[in-house]
Amino acid sequence: MSNRTFSEIVAEGGISEVALSVKDPKSGQMQSINLPIIYPTSGPPCIDIKELPKLTGLFTLDVGFTATSSCKSELTYIDGPKGILCHRGYAIDELAAKSTYLEVCYLLLNGVLPRTKR
Repeated sequence: MSNRTFSEIVAEGGISEVALSVKDPKSGQMQSINLPIIYPTSGPPCIDIKELPKLTGLFTLDVGFTATSSCKSELTYIDGPKGILCHRGYAIDELAAKSTYLEVCYLLLNGVLPRTKR
């Protein structure tokens, strides 16, 4: 038996989905749905709940929008409480201090900073 926590297993990319189970109070039967895990390029993995309302009629409640991703992005990573804002893996303050506007445009379009100044 493993002593690893759920967080450790998820962080290692060890699971691809989680099950949400509900017990019917009248029949006692359990019903489950599987929700996929999305592994981003930065930050913690996410449970993809886009099918939850269609499958269950339920919504999620995240007071203060503190544990919810609003979109899937390959460009930007934001962690407001930690003060992190990155574009393509580069901290925005570093880009502002060391890169030109055109270099940042190149980064956003091509995924890497240009090798030489043009």
